[in-house]
Amino acid sequence: MPHIIVKLWPGKSEQQKQQLADAITKDVTRVFGYGEESVSVAMEEIDAKDWAEKVYRPDIVGHVERLYKKPDYAM
Repeated sequence: MPHIIVKLWPGKSEQQKQQLADAITKDVTRVFGYGEESVSVAMEEIDAKDWAEKVYRPDIVGHVERLYKKPDYAM
């Protein structure tokens, strides 16, 4: 079942994070045909100063073959 982890900088409100989780859940159920009970969404806050080391290099550059949407920038 899909488990989605959203990595983001700190500073978004709980309401914003919940809205994003709800939108992701809605789209996953629509596109994949799963029930909402099968989807989980987590938020992982990463400080901007740690972004390159903890996200960009290992998750983006290190696994470019898994990306379906690439960032429009390079670090």
